[in-house]
Amino acid sequence: SPIMEELITFHDHAFMAMSLISFLVLYALLSTLTTKLTNTNITNAQEMETIWTILPAIILILIALPSLRILYLTDEVNDPSFTIKSIGHQWYWTYEYTDYGGLIFNSYMLPPLFLNPGDLRLLEVDNRVVLPIEAPVRMMITSQDVLHSWTIPTLGLKTDAVPGRLNQTVFTA
Repeated sequence: SPIMEELITFHDHAFMAMSLISFLVLYALLSTLTTKLTNTNITNAQEMETIWTILPAIILILIALPSLRILYLTDEVNDPSFTIKSIGHQWYWTYEYTDYGGLIFNSYMLPPLFLNPGDLRLLEVDNRVVLPIEAPVRMMITSQDVLHSWTIPTLGLKTDAVPGRLNQTVFTA
């Protein structure tokens, strides 16, 4: 999904910044340990103190701005063409297709005896949710009893199901 592409790009951006900082600190540490020359004037250099105080703040801002952009992109609701309500229960999920006559079904995990070769234990269910492709879908997520987590990792989605609270997320598969 486009959101997952943004998340991967941000991960690469933050990892590059972290790698450059790590290599710079490692180089400074190794050069300090291996060189025999010491300069006592560097401990009183105000320009150097100003630089190593301001530079980390600038780096943090350069990391925070793309992060905030992605945060607001994931919260954006763009006229969904489809709405599904998902209710988490102790051992199953209930799905309601509210736009299509109130179609309601339960989705239970399959016990290990009913798994086929290649099926994933604790992830296979008897009734799967069917989602349209290239259409914005709004998921309304809540819980009836305890905290749950509704997630599709490949789309970059993870929303908590909290009793008494209705969370929503919008995505395009």
